[in-house]
Amino acid sequence: MKKFLLITFAFILLLGQKVYAETIKFVQITDVHLTADNEYSKKVLDSAVKDINNQQNVSFVVFTGDNIDTATETNLKAFLSIANKLNVPYYIVIGNHDVYKSGGLSKVRYFEIIHQYKWLSAQRKPNYKFTKNHFNFFIVDGAKEVIPGPGGYYKESTLKWLDKQLSKNSKKPAIIFQHFPLVYPENSEKRLKTHKTYKAEEYLEMLNRHDNVLAVISGHFHTNSENMQNGVYHISSPSMHNLPHSYKIIDIVTTKEFSPIIYTQVREFEVKD
Repeated sequence: MKKFLLITFAFILLLGQKVYAETIKFVQITDVHLTADNEYSKKVLDSAVKDINNQQNVSFVVFTGDNIDTATETNLKAFLSIANKLNVPYYIVIGNHDVYKSGGLSKVRYFEIIHQYKWLSAQRKPNYKFTKNHFNFFIVDGAKEVIPGPGGYYKESTLKWLDKQLSKNSKKPAIIFQHFPLVYPENSEKRLKTHKTYKAEEYLEMLNRHDNVLAVISGHFHTNSENMQNGVYHISSPSMHNLPHSYKIIDIVTTKEFSPIIYTQVREFEVKD
């Protein structure tokens, strides 16, 4: 019998008097850590893809970083060959395990390979925006490619880009996907010495200038944790690589009388041969 764990959170996000009569359902997968020569790691992702394809009304999937365990073209191609089996569009965030410029897999090369496997995709750069159902979704890059490490680093140019985009699209609610969280999961003190995001407070100050940001969705800490801070819902999700294997289903629901409500569900799945 298929086993799954349902954890649901609901928060009413107040955005002044704005009301958005839209709903959307999507999936977040994080920290897959796939290795091409590890058959089990490929079966985990393949089983997740099959499970997602059986879900109803999923609009898209976002992989929020550490999609592969070691930054090699072989691993990335193995990852993409399985991700391409999804029945819905998917988008990719870069994590600290995904790129290593001196090792031969730079960010430029990473997206060149993605384009080879997804030639219709418009995602060509680490920072990217797409729109679904009146919602704006932003892919935001905080990974270092020269000297990779577990600490996140959102460049000034990246934050300026996001700040400009949020201002330009202020009439639409925004959801941000990234690998490195800004609000750390509960019980993560032991990992903060190495996994802390550099100058996260500056990023948070920028977000505070925009009332259209609903949520920041991340991975990295391999932990399920969800917190509200200054009207923004910070969602951190468990690693698909770890037991129990899981991904997160996220619904954003609106009605005429209320601003958006976000529901999240951690779904476990069986790894099948």
